[in-house]
Amino acid sequence: MNHLGYACINQGFSTLPKSQRITTNRTMIKRTFQDRGIEYASELALQNLRDLYTILEWNLANDIYFYRLSSDIIPWASEYDLVDMPNFGAVHAAALKAGNFARKHGMRLTSHPGPFNKLASPKERVFQLTKTDLSVHGDLFDLIGLPRTPYAKLNIHVGAAYGDKPFALDNFCRNFERLPDNVRSRLTVENDDKESLYSTLELYEGVYKRIGIPIVFDYHHHMLHPGGQTEQEALELALSTWGDIKPVVHYAESRSVEHNNPKIKPQAHSDLVYNVLNDYGNEFDIMIEAKHKELALLKYRKNLHTLAAK
Repeated sequence: MNHLGYACINQGFSTLPKSQRITTNRTMIKRTFQDRGIEYASELALQNLRDLYTILEWNLANDIYFYRLSSDIIPWASEYDLVDMPNFGAVHAAALKAGNFARKHGMRLTSHPGPFNKLASPKERVFQLTKTDLSVHGDLFDLIGLPRTPYAKLNIHVGAAYGDKPFALDNFCRNFERLPDNVRSRLTVENDDKESLYSTLELYEGVYKRIGIPIVFDYHHHMLHPGGQTEQEALELALSTWGDIKPVVHYAESRSVEHNNPKIKPQAHSDLVYNVLNDYGNEFDIMIEAKHKELALLKYRKNLHTLAAK
């Protein structure tokens, strides 16, 4: 079965009055962190993790078994060690409660650290910032009790080409080896939506063949940057990198098409999705990347049922 997933925000919960809101994105501006510090950050982290459990309960009730975790669960986590949080025991317990629930019900939890993570950068400072952010994700996944495999993937892009793709890919692979095990064991890489960046084939040749990490195939990105391959060729090349772990793909549609507005960049994601991807007979989990989150997933599932009924 191909499980459908959505990312981070549950629209239904996020529209509740602020006092009732269920979210895993509570954070603060830098000035507030400077004023209130790790004590307040740990309070927000605990609330975020408790709400994660509530969201997972909702997902189960709606037969959703794939979910992307927010990168904001632990606010300002790059500025301190998680174990130094004053309520670390409560935070760890809440994280394990969510993780145990997901494991009991066969739910897959993953994350997509932000685009500022540039493992290919030639600048040591940029690498160190990237290492810190990715390490926070790896540490959180450990707290939740997620496996150190790409089943609990931490997905990133190469990040940039720096005018020399072989140079950038070499940096990416060398810097990968400098990451902690709880990141390396989970890391995946995704094809890009611009010709100046990386197609599935370029990632296969320049990353997978060297360091063996899986490729997450993005349908929308491939449409914009096919790299000389058909959709099926690129998809199945990416799927071949996952070994015995069930692969993940991303599916999005163009906001420009949805709103019939050519002024909108073709890379922008639509609010909902209106079609059904072609899996070419393959099995994988599908992350729906759309502005309306779980509502887009539910519409996609309805489209699947309509297609099956024909």
